Amino acid sequence: MSEPMVFSAQREVQLRFLCPEDIGDVKKLCAEWFPIDYPDTWYEDITSNPKFYSLAATYHSKIIGIIVTEVKAKPKINKEDADILPSQYPATVEVAYILSLGVVNDFRRHGIASLLLDSLLSYLTTSERHHCKAVYLHVLSTNNIAIRFYERRNFRPHSFLPYYYSIGGKPKDGYSYVLYLNGGQPPWSLLDYISHCGSVLAKLHPCALPVHIMRTIQGWLGRMLISSGPTCHKSQS
Repeated sequence: MSEPMVFSAQREVQLRFLCPEDIGDVKKLCAEWFPIDYPDTWYEDITSNPKFYSLAATYHSKIIGIIVTEVKAKPKINKEDADILPSQYPATVEVAYILSLGVVNDFRRHGIASLLLDSLLSYLTTSERHHCKAVYLHVLSTNNIAIRFYERRNFRPHSFLPYYYSIGGKPKDGYSYVLYLNGGQPPWSLLDYISHCGSVLAKLHPCALPVHIMRTIQGWLGRMLISSGPTCHKSQS
């Protein structure tokens, strides 16, 4: 593709939602982009079910990129991802899970993926979506291009997922990446609790030290018991 053609594409690209008539084209694109075979029901769901935010970037009415995201309530988060949000968050809190983001090879490195992601983030940060506190995804540990892309967009690695994928019958490792939205925050780590206790103790008057120490330790242990719990990892397409 010549350089003038690329610049024309940047000006003329349009965004629209996927519809059932796109299933054939989306199947072909996903087969080219991803090493995972999705069932037919998956394509039916992402093009018709309103719980999915499924957006296409088109050029001259041809799909050149897609982003597919599922918005779901906190109780619907898979067990391996349950520690993305603090356990104290209510069940009404939501997260957004990016299932797919891909761009046709000739249109890569020209901002199409960023355009799709920006549209998703704009949607998730509207007043109607203030209860969505995080957007996350899984990525193959060897997919360095995707990892660099998300890290440039302020996504941060959350956990290592050994043998999370099954590619061609062989287990492959993955990572989860998270971006917190609308005031959302990750759960506190042990280091966070220690740092918080240290800052509290540093501000105390010596005479009040024993009482405040006990209160701080009790609160710390209480939060630790609430937030602790077993997690497991399983392969999932």
